[in-house]
Amino acid sequence: MGLLENFSSGLFLIQTVIFLILLLVLRKFAWKPIMDAVNEREVTIVDSLNQAKLAKQEVLNLKAENEVIIREAKVERDNILKEAREIKDRIVGEAKELAQTEGDKMIEQARQSIQAEKSAAMSDIKNQISTLSVNIAETILNQKLDNDGAQNALVENMLNKSNLN
Repeated sequence: MGLLENFSSGLFLIQTVIFLILLLVLRKFAWKPIMDAVNEREVTIVDSLNQAKLAKQEVLNLKAENEVIIREAKVERDNILKEAREIKDRIVGEAKELAQTEGDKMIEQARQSIQAEKSAAMSDIKNQISTLSVNIAETILNQKLDNDGAQNALVENMLNKSNLN
């Protein structure tokens, strides 16, 4: 039995009409909502991709800005450290100069003091020698010594007494 022998045109026509009605019903109630959902999903995906691209670009921009900020911060840090070193060196230099100046002043004052004390000591020694000489001469004249030996003994005696004082 063949397929063509069992063919019924009435059945074929009813099945074709039912199929066309089914297609119209599906088109009206199912096809349009499915296509709308697919189109809406496509728009959502495209929007998500665009937002992802924007977010990626924004991240790259932020990364670039962060790198610029970090570079600027490093440069500023280096400048601050350089300036701090210069200030430290200047302060140390000023302190050394001040210490040198004060040291020179103290040395000069010490020299002047030593010189003044030396002059005073020399003056005192001269005065003592003058006084001693006058005392010796006075003693010699007072005793009216007759010989040189007695005078020499008297001078030595006076010198020994003055050394003890």
